[in-house]
Amino acid sequence: MSLDTAAVPVNVQPETEEMILARQRRAVFRRRRNTWLLRLAIVVAWLGSWELAATLWIDPFFYSKPSRIWERLVGWFTRGTDFGSIWYQLWVTVEEAVFGFALGAVAGVVLGVILGRSQYLADVLAPFIKAANAVPRIVLASLFVIWFGLGLASKVATVVVLVFFAVFFNAFTGAREVDRNLIDNARILGAGRLQVLRSIVLPSATSWILSSLHTAFGFALIGAVVGEYAGSKAGIGFLIANAQGTFDSAGIYAAMIIITVVALLAEWGIGHLENRLLRWRPSVSAGTTAAL
Repeated sequence: MSLDTAAVPVNVQPETEEMILARQRRAVFRRRRNTWLLRLAIVVAWLGSWELAATLWIDPFFYSKPSRIWERLVGWFTRGTDFGSIWYQLWVTVEEAVFGFALGAVAGVVLGVILGRSQYLADVLAPFIKAANAVPRIVLASLFVIWFGLGLASKVATVVVLVFFAVFFNAFTGAREVDRNLIDNARILGAGRLQVLRSIVLPSATSWILSSLHTAFGFALIGAVVGEYAGSKAGIGFLIANAQGTFDSAGIYAAMIIITVVALLAEWGIGHLENRLLRWRPSVSAGTTAAL
């Protein structure tokens, strides 16, 4: 074979768009699979070490163990609790959290946007808002039980005060961060105050508001559980208080797991809503999406 013939490059088949997309999908799938496998390995290692330690070294009466927690969860969901069905206890807590979350979020958005667009009102109310935010709001749960009793109202009030400030400050900041040039141009074109608020301010603040809802619903569940712990007739917080009184550490962990699952489901729902409402945002990269 001559040198000239050997130097002729091999004809390489160019990649088509479908081949490139298929390779990217395979890469995303592998990354997502490896991520979940690593997460599973961490959970298995953690639970295994806990089970081993509670069997050989630490006292399971105080620290419990995964096997006992699993038995308690199975018992609650098959036979029920000492105070009725676990589904009823869960419904009570979720009802309190959802009602309080809705009221606190609406109040936080409305007041945050109004003060964000009115410098004068913000200056007048600033010291009162800061003082209210400085109050240890968890302690208010005991007062609400005295004021409103052991029923739904006291738990909803606790949830509202926790959710309100989480949403308010984000809505306030989002309303303040609106591009002033957009507002000036809209007013030059004849837009009124309400039109500017509806067409420019609220859409611009939406990403700020929705990002606060992720944290706010977690606060809603905390408020409901703390309110029930302070005094109630039913709910997951009531189960936790009863488990503490009977030194049932497995029951406390089981109730925590149930609340965690509810919070994760709510986080998924809020994230889905955020993606639908903010479709106009540039999409994140495939690698970032796969990691979440």
